[in-house]
Amino acid sequence: MPSPSSPSDFLRKALAMAVRNVRTGQGGPFAALVVRDGDIVGRGTNVVTTRNDPTAHAEITAIRRACSAIEDFELTGCTLYATCEPCPMCLGAAYWARLDRLYYAATREDAAAAGFDDHHIYEELSKPPEQRRLPMTQHLSDEAERPFEAWRNYEERVEY
Repeated sequence: MPSPSSPSDFLRKALAMAVRNVRTGQGGPFAALVVRDGDIVGRGTNVVTTRNDPTAHAEITAIRRACSAIEDFELTGCTLYATCEPCPMCLGAAYWARLDRLYYAATREDAAAAGFDDHHIYEELSKPPEQRRLPMTQHLSDEAERPFEAWRNYEERVEY
């Protein structure tokens, strides 16, 4: 019999949250949990359309809540449980949060079959900036170092 804090148990909780999120009209079919030492420290569901926020993915919401709960921007010692393989934005957030591990249920191909296809983002990331669909042009490169100089000279900075 699996322990009460097994990956399957946490993923089942997240899956139930995702189904409830859809059935109550709160948002998309995604949910995530951040767990530390067997305790859930952050929960999130996809609320992109109800909050009019394209960054309000389940993983981002759970990470934000976990960071707030533990009062730290790093989630070292924590595990993310997501109902689906994270999109590029959420995967980036997981790395920035310094999570120890990530478990997911559905694949990005499963999500694409349901109408949530992020393949174009992966393709875009592999291209040089000047070849991407979203026009990107560097400007003011001769002045761009100023914020970094300020950062390096700021004695009270918190490294991350």
